[in-house]
Amino acid sequence: MIKHRLFWPTAALIVLLLGNFIAHPAFFSVELREGHLYGSLIDILRFGAPLIMVALGMTLVIATGGIDLSVGSVVAISGAIACLHLSGLENQDSLGGTAGAVGIALGLSIVLGACNGVLVSVLNIQPIIATLILMVAGRGLAQLITDGQIITVNSSPYQAIGGGFVLTLPVSILIAVAVFVLASLLVRKSALGMLLEAVGGNPEASRLAGVRSRRLIWLTYVVCGLCAGIAGLMISSNVSSADGNNAGLWIELDAILAVVIGGTALTGGRFSFAGTVIGALLIQTLSTTVYTLGIPPQTTLLFKAVVVMAVCLVQSPAFRRKLVRRRKPKPVTRARQDEKVEVSA
Repeated sequence: MIKHRLFWPTAALIVLLLGNFIAHPAFFSVELREGHLYGSLIDILRFGAPLIMVALGMTLVIATGGIDLSVGSVVAISGAIACLHLSGLENQDSLGGTAGAVGIALGLSIVLGACNGVLVSVLNIQPIIATLILMVAGRGLAQLITDGQIITVNSSPYQAIGGGFVLTLPVSILIAVAVFVLASLLVRKSALGMLLEAVGGNPEASRLAGVRSRRLIWLTYVVCGLCAGIAGLMISSNVSSADGNNAGLWIELDAILAVVIGGTALTGGRFSFAGTVIGALLIQTLSTTVYTLGIPPQTTLLFKAVVVMAVCLVQSPAFRRKLVRRRKPKPVTRARQDEKVEVSA
C-alpha cells in the first residue's frame, strides 16, 4: 500500500483534514439548509473545483512532456469576455444570452489553447516559452477586455455555474466530476492514454512507431485551454464579476503543484487523473487550514510552501531510502567480530 503512487498524497490530505478537525471540532459538520449542503468540506470542494479543472487539463499537457503557464491568463480572459457580453444584454437573466456568453468564452479559450498547441507542436517552440508569451499577453488582453475595471453582472443563470446547487450539491463540483469522469473514460478506456504516455516517454520513438505526436500534443493544449476556460466561468460566476488583473492569478503554479503531488512526472510519461484531483484538494485544503489554524496572512505562502515541500519529499522514493539507510544500524562483519574478540582477549 505504501508503494502506491496515491498513498502519500492521500495520507497528507487526511492529515490536513484531521489537523483542521482538531483545531476546529465542527470542521467535519455538514448541514442541510434551504435544500443546500453547507460546511467546511463543501467549501473545499466548491472552491477547489476551478483548480481541479485547470489541473486536469495541465495533467494532459505534462503527460506529453510539456507545460502550460498561460492557464491563469485564460481563466481571466474567459471570465472577462463572458461578463462583458452579459453586461451588454438588456435582460441578463436570459438563458439564451447566458448560453451565448458561455459559448463565446469557451470558444475563445479553445482558440487560445490551439495557438499554444501550434507554437509547441508545429513551430517546435519550447513549451515554457510558448505559453509564457500568452501568460503575459493574455493578462493584458483580459485587462483590455475589462478596460482595467471590474465588470459586475447580475445574471441568475450565470451565477449558478459557480454558486448554484443541484441535488443539494454545488454545480461547480458536479461539473468538475463530470469532466473528470469523461476524461478518464476517453483516456483510460481507449488507446489515447497509452499514446499520450508514449509521446511523453519518448517522442522520437513514438513518431517512428507511427504515432502522430504533433497532433496529440496540439490536442492536449486545446483541452487544457478549454478546462481553463471552464474554470474562469466558475470563478467569475461565483463572485458575479470579472477582474482581469486578479482572476486566476498564480493558479497555474497551484495546478502544476497538484499534478506533481498526484504522482505525474514533469518529464512526461505516466500520469494519473485521480492523483491530480487529490493534489488539487490538498492545495485547496491548505488554504482552508491557514484560516482554521489562525496562521498570520503574511506567512501564508511560506506555510503553504513548507507543507508542499514536505509532501513532495515524503513522496520521493529516493528520499525515503536515504532516511531508512540512516536509521538502520551498520551490519557487523566477520572481520569486525574477530577484532572485538581479540580486543576482549
